[in-house]
Amino acid sequence: MIYASALIFGIILIDQIVKFYVKTHFYLHESVEVTSWFFIRFEENNGIAFGLEFFKGNNKIILTVLRIIAVGALCYYLRHVILKGVKRGFVLSIAAVIAGATGNIIDCVFYGYCFNSSVGQVAEFMPDGGGYAPLFCGRVVDMLKFPLFSFTWPEWLPVVGGDSFTFFSPIFNLADSAITVSVFVILIFYRNYLSESKDNHNESMAEGK
Repeated sequence: MIYASALIFGIILIDQIVKFYVKTHFYLHESVEVTSWFFIRFEENNGIAFGLEFFKGNNKIILTVLRIIAVGALCYYLRHVILKGVKRGFVLSIAAVIAGATGNIIDCVFYGYCFNSSVGQVAEFMPDGGGYAPLFCGRVVDMLKFPLFSFTWPEWLPVVGGDSFTFFSPIFNLADSAITVSVFVILIFYRNYLSESKDNHNESMAEGK
C-alpha cells in the first residue's frame, strides 16, 4: 500500500508542478521548440485527454463529477487488489491511472478559480479579480507535443489526398501519459487480472440470485 501511495503522490506532485510552471510562464498557444520532434506548447481543454472535447460550458461540471466518481471506484478497486496480494506491477499500474486521473481532476476543480485567463497573457495565481471560471469548471492544462514525423498523402488517395499528416499531433500532459501507459501495460501484461475480476463479479451476481 505504501509503494502505491508513494507513486500516486509522486505523479500528482510532478504533474502539478509542471502545469503550475506552464500556467504561470506561458500564455495560451505559446510554443517553445525543444527539438524538431518535441515542443512545449501550452493548451487548455475541456475534455478527457489529448485535447478531446465532449463537455463544454456549464455541462463541464458533469465531466468533473464523473471523473471524481471514477477515481473513487478505482481507489476501492486498488485496495481490493492490494489485499488480494496481486503482482506489484498491476497494483502500480492501477495506482498510476488513479494518479493521472486525479491530476486532471485538480485542474478541473481548482484551476478556473485559482488562475485568471491565459489568453494573450501569462496567468496570475489567485488574482485580485478572481479566476476565469467557478470551482469544478476549470480547464485541463496540456503542454507536451511530439510531432515525430510529417508527410503528405499522395494526391491519388480519396478524401485525404494532398493533405499533410503529422504523427503524433495531439498535445497532452504528464497525467494523460500516466493513464495511457498504465492502460497499455495492463492490457499487455495483466489482462488475466481483469478477466478474473469479471468472472468473480459474475459469480457473485449468480450467488445473489
